[in-house]
Amino acid sequence: MTTATTPMTTPTTSTTSVHAVRHDHRPDPGRPVVDVVIPVHNEEADLPRCVRRLRDHLSTYVPYPCRITIADNASTDATWAIATELAAEYPEVEAVHLDLKGRGRALRTVWTDSPAPVLAYMDVDLSTDLAALLPLVAPILSGHSDLAIGTRLTRQSRVLRGPRRELVSRCYNLLLRGTLVARFSDAQCGFKAIRGDVARRLLPLVEDSGWFFDTELLVLAERAGLRIHEVPVDWTDDPDSRVDIVATALEDLRGIVRLGRAFTTGRLPLARVRAEFGRGRPEPLAAGVPAGLSRQLLRFGAVGVLSTLAYLGLFVTLRPGVGAQAANLLALLVTAVANTAANRRLTFGVRGREAAGRHQAQGLLVFGLGLALTSGSLALLHAGVAAPGRGVELAVVVAANLAATLLRFLLLRRWVFRAA
Repeated sequence: MTTATTPMTTPTTSTTSVHAVRHDHRPDPGRPVVDVVIPVHNEEADLPRCVRRLRDHLSTYVPYPCRITIADNASTDATWAIATELAAEYPEVEAVHLDLKGRGRALRTVWTDSPAPVLAYMDVDLSTDLAALLPLVAPILSGHSDLAIGTRLTRQSRVLRGPRRELVSRCYNLLLRGTLVARFSDAQCGFKAIRGDVARRLLPLVEDSGWFFDTELLVLAERAGLRIHEVPVDWTDDPDSRVDIVATALEDLRGIVRLGRAFTTGRLPLARVRAEFGRGRPEPLAAGVPAGLSRQLLRFGAVGVLSTLAYLGLFVTLRPGVGAQAANLLALLVTAVANTAANRRLTFGVRGREAAGRHQAQGLLVFGLGLALTSGSLALLHAGVAAPGRGVELAVVVAANLAATLLRFLLLRRWVFRAA
């Protein structure tokens, strides 16, 4: 006899009913250590083979109590019936049904309610060699890492798939690096694991319920300072994959824009997650180096490089029409405002509008010192050389601007953002 537990709902919708099937006649296998979720939608052909192979592998190679949870999201074929049959056949298999479609929705629902300290998921097509499963969960079980992902994009990975999918995958992950500054190599490999407590903390912050769910979860985890372990996998692409690449790509682009906007406005409480799980960078990194200095120098340098390039572009563009001094003034003024705003946010971690006006005013004073330094250098050059060449003039401006940059960092750190 089978019984259904009380229907549950996902955090993102109140209309998604979930039915978890348990069997009263079987012995309780105990609290699982690892819960492997298989999200499925109309997978009646692949599901039995996947569950049986996974069950055999877990019982043979993973020395911990494991549970397999089939998360059926709105299947219209016999998937749900097969899932309940498998749950009746094997005591370590459970089946959950959602009335709405979405891989992210299915994972969020099961992970939120799972008692297991390690949560994992894999695709039903068994594209990933199961030999990577224990290496995937081991860093989490040991406490070394907070998340683990399979990656198809390292030299150690062995992948069989067509050139079109390979190109799309690499371009997508390159886009993530360029837009969201992601450092993980493969966002969409359907083979991941996460600490249960970390999942319950991050999942309320993840908005997507579809294919972008993986990317959003990883980006938020990385921004919160959590450690992500990567496992090179052996991967054989499923020729019967029904993923709509164009629709998925558009959904991913919308997700990237949404995340970028959220990071810009600072509305995500990731600092709390970082503080809660204690994965902040160990600082100071060297004896005698003030806490945070190394990180601030790197970020200030990146902002400074972009500002210098923008300044030089403006100076060269304006110089023929308005002269060297006016071009220097306008180029510095335009880049100074943007530079202060970028350093306020990225280098010194100041969020919100509080004291923003004062910071910009102080930034303009610092700009005035930089202007005096660069303008004075140009004045000295023209006083000493009657008709300096364009190259000499540009070299003097660059040298003076570098000196002004060093002065700017010291003043921003010690005066403008001294409490950051």
